[in-house]
Amino acid sequence: MTPRPQTSAAGVLALLSESDPVLQQHALKTLNGLVPQFWPEISESIPPIEELYENASLPKDAQELAALVLSKVFYYLGQYDEALSFALRAQRAFFEDGSRPGAEEYVETVVSKAIDRYIQFRTNEESGVSTETIDSGLQDIIEGIFERCIQDGEFKQAIGIALESARLDVITRIYELTKDTQLLSYVIDSVLDSGFKLAYRNKVLRHIIPLFPPPTAQSSHIYSLTRLHITLASPPLTISFLNSLTEGASELVTEQQLLAYQLAFDLVEGGTQDFIEAVRSGLPEGKTLPEKHVYVKLRKILSGEETIRLYLDFLMRNDRTDLLILKNSKEALDGRSSIYHNALTFQNAFMHCGTTSDIFLRNNLDWLARASNWSKFSVTAALGVIHKGNTHDALRLLGPYLPNPSGENSSGPYSEGGALYALGLINAGRGKDVLGYLRDRLTEAQSEIVQHGAALGLGVAGMAGGNQDAYEDLKTTLFQDSAVAGEASGYAMGLIMLGSGNERAVEEMLVYARETQHEKIIRGLAIGVAFIYYGRQEESDNIVEKLLADKDPILRYGGVYTLALAYCGTADNGAVKKLLHIAVSDTSDDVRRAAVTCLAFLLFKTPSQVPRLVQLLSESYNPHVRCGATLALGLSCAGTGMQDAIDLLEPMTKDPVDFVRQGAFVSLAMILIQQTEASSPSVASTRSLFTKVIADKHEDPMARFGAAVAQGLIDAGGRNVTITLQSRAGTKNMNAVVGMTLFCQFWYWYPLAHCASLAFEPTAIIGLCENLETPAFEFVSNARPSLFAYPAPTKPPTKETVEKVATAVLSTTAKAKAREKEKERAKAAEEGESMDTDEKPPAGETSKDVKVEDVPMKVEGEEGSAKPAEETKPAKRKEPSFEKLSNLSRVTTAQLAHISFPSEGRFQPVRTVSVTPSKSSASKKGQMYSGGGGILMLMDKTPDDPIEWIESENSIKFIPVIQTNSNGVPIGVHDLSADTAEADPPPPFEYPFDNDT
Repeated sequence: MTPRPQTSAAGVLALLSESDPVLQQHALKTLNGLVPQFWPEISESIPPIEELYENASLPKDAQELAALVLSKVFYYLGQYDEALSFALRAQRAFFEDGSRPGAEEYVETVVSKAIDRYIQFRTNEESGVSTETIDSGLQDIIEGIFERCIQDGEFKQAIGIALESARLDVITRIYELTKDTQLLSYVIDSVLDSGFKLAYRNKVLRHIIPLFPPPTAQSSHIYSLTRLHITLASPPLTISFLNSLTEGASELVTEQQLLAYQLAFDLVEGGTQDFIEAVRSGLPEGKTLPEKHVYVKLRKILSGEETIRLYLDFLMRNDRTDLLILKNSKEALDGRSSIYHNALTFQNAFMHCGTTSDIFLRNNLDWLARASNWSKFSVTAALGVIHKGNTHDALRLLGPYLPNPSGENSSGPYSEGGALYALGLINAGRGKDVLGYLRDRLTEAQSEIVQHGAALGLGVAGMAGGNQDAYEDLKTTLFQDSAVAGEASGYAMGLIMLGSGNERAVEEMLVYARETQHEKIIRGLAIGVAFIYYGRQEESDNIVEKLLADKDPILRYGGVYTLALAYCGTADNGAVKKLLHIAVSDTSDDVRRAAVTCLAFLLFKTPSQVPRLVQLLSESYNPHVRCGATLALGLSCAGTGMQDAIDLLEPMTKDPVDFVRQGAFVSLAMILIQQTEASSPSVASTRSLFTKVIADKHEDPMARFGAAVAQGLIDAGGRNVTITLQSRAGTKNMNAVVGMTLFCQFWYWYPLAHCASLAFEPTAIIGLCENLETPAFEFVSNARPSLFAYPAPTKPPTKETVEKVATAVLSTTAKAKAREKEKERAKAAEEGESMDTDEKPPAGETSKDVKVEDVPMKVEGEEGSAKPAEETKPAKRKEPSFEKLSNLSRVTTAQLAHISFPSEGRFQPVRTVSVTPSKSSASKKGQMYSGGGGILMLMDKTPDDPIEWIESENSIKFIPVIQTNSNGVPIGVHDLSADTAEADPPPPFEYPFDNDT
């Protein structure tokens, strides 16, 4: 007989009022199991249960059981804080009840609340807000959680709780137990890519540095160490680490020396000017001769000259620019129109960025001669993009255009201003050698146009240098209240103080922004303030609040960028929510567009989130919001080929508003850069779309401008660079973030589009020996060659030939001809003569058997054109599954996961080529790749054998001079070789006049 189900807890609750402690304990045990079913009824008896909990005469077990029952009742009532409080008082009863079937959800909720409360206590304790001691029961729960996580091998969960609750001792304990450096790398990722406060972040990073073991060749934590030093930017810490690697250097090249060189190269690519210079100047001279040689090479690497030389050599050597694309664009875009002239200028500059190839300019001097006013400024500045990184020859190359102090042979203020801007672009982020020159030109200039170029060049070249003298010179120019020069000064002041958080500079800039009447100056200062708070996180909160609450929309616009750059790369939830709110609520279209665009700067490390986040915004009724959505997708998903982003952008290329289509074209190019048809099926259709829009004279000018810029971006740097806001070490790519921020301002000022070149990252593997020279060797790409091949060159249009149309023959005519032939055959048979006919009867059939009615209608000219029944097609060659690449070859970001160095090879890299597994995350579209490629120091397994070296490319010969005569006809090309010494005259000789006929 089955027992009747219980329908009420009234009987059990009645036992609570009994005086016998045994009955009360029995009631509590029974109620503990009935709470999930009868909690509404039990909740009416909370006071009697509380009395039992407070009854000191009851055994401790009974009191804890009463607390557990109360905790469960409050849990079902939704009062989780009360549930946690009684669970903490239940102590042992709570832990024992966790194994009861059906209690999992209750236990998980209470534990999560316990963790939240513990984190809150610890956070307040660390910040000094509260001195309240933590409940011992809560401490026991947390310690139990840590123990279970460690026992179950769930180390990352324990690390996550430890980071949130500032329990760094737990991180140390876990590492000492496991000795797994991957867990320390996980700590770095968690701290840097989340919204932890700046001071706490630095505290965690400094805590884990000593835990890392000394690096060895192919150590997995080399990237993490580089990332730590770049993020902390502490010269004493970095110098100490380099010293530990070079200590005891000998004549024999050691693994540690090569690792020191490798770290130096990686620091140059990710560190700021002032940090690198402080490390370089702080290195010791060395005690022994081998140590001195090592430190000399380290200082040479840290100067940045070697990195610039190697990447310049790579881009010149592998230039695959398709000049036919530029030729077609030039023919389609009217050079007399300023917007089209600028479009082609940017397209050519981006396609030739860093290659030093000015062949298109030299071949189109007539087009150059059409540049006037600010178009001339842009086309001169384009030389800085083309020769980006060629710092050694920068002044010589730009000599014909730079201002002459004597005032003689002036090329005009627009060319002079553009040349100064170009000088800054060539020396972007590494311009300590030209800062003095640019400051002199800025202070001497009388023209606001020259001041504009000098200020932009000074800002870009002195980026994050913190040069106080340069800042004061720019401030002096700003106070002249010239709209043109003042705007550039605003940008440049922010660039000089990039990431410094200098409150005095911010105060000065905002005071002047509220005093001036020029919108251009206000905008320059607003973006300048954003640069100053780059990466400062919570330090920017007060100024962001003030800017976003300002009545001036331009300052609110600056507030949006300040928020985005301060929390750049952190994916901070609070910042994302604030931007989304502004995107749908602000009264200014410019501010709303900027808010959507700035989502990219927050989320570029997790690009797969962005398409889902902006999907609804991309369908907004407001075209400015839609335009912002296009740029957000392009900037965050750049170089990933992410199909989700492409699917959102493709419909927007048909948007009724021209500037939305412009943004869609530019963003598609960013996403599909270095993608092939094998890796992304949208590449071919997108390229043909750009060509079609440029050639369509009925298309809106803004859309054609966007398509031309997009063509330059998708083939940037001779098809050897990618666009990424993340450095190889996994840190924020400061130059790229700044460059793309300025690029987004081309909406207001076209010349700023040149700054997109700051985000171009060469994709190469460049192997170096100990002497910093490049040996000849091969490595393997374990992927089909077509997957990462260069695009096929554009084919010139074929000349169309008119084909003769076949003449149709009616069936009646064919029948008549057949009858005539039949008559002729009969007549020939009678005469005994054989006659050749056009058609012969089949074997076994006489001509008389052919019926006239069976003759079908024919088309003249078809005879002999029929294909044979079987054609022998050549067998399709199967594509190999791998290819061998040589040193200084292009290796795309996605290809890094497939690169390997054969174990039998002579040269082996000291650090791994890629930290991304080839079969999992590397193959996922949209996965960001941290680390890999670039400049690799090589270990020589047979150092006594001779080495074949690769000679450096050097083909800089000509620079076109944009000078015209009074009729506007170009004068010619300036030959740099003419500056060299004149050749000796031939020796004396006598001419044989007598033999002259």
